[in-house]
Amino acid sequence: MTTKYPILNQMNGIFVHVSNLRNSVKWYADLLGLEIDLSLVKSPVFNMPISGTTSLTLDDHTFDPDFVHHANASPLFNFYAPNIDEAYQYVQDKGIQIVRETEWVGDTAWFNVQDPDGNVIMICNC
Repeated sequence: MTTKYPILNQMNGIFVHVSNLRNSVKWYADLLGLEIDLSLVKSPVFNMPISGTTSLTLDDHTFDPDFVHHANASPLFNFYAPNIDEAYQYVQDKGIQIVRETEWVGDTAWFNVQDPDGNVIMICNC
């Protein structure tokens, strides 16, 4: 397929840089209610089973000895939660660190959490 633009207006995947791949897979699986056999987790990357067309790859940079992880205080991406209040309670019950309380702008609501490496992830109702 030849197009006018060689880069498509499409998101294929998100890479999240982590320091402990198995721990991060466990954390994301728990957040998303996924059952993952942790014995199948092998460095340097693990592709989380995500619904939709965008993938989520966790990368511990095992083969990159010079890599230094720097967490970003801004959200890397968001997970969809149709009921933001239910999602907030779910995250609280799991003891996940909430780093930004729920905010509403019109019908859109979100809050931010932090993964084990300090990466900020947004939970949003749209």
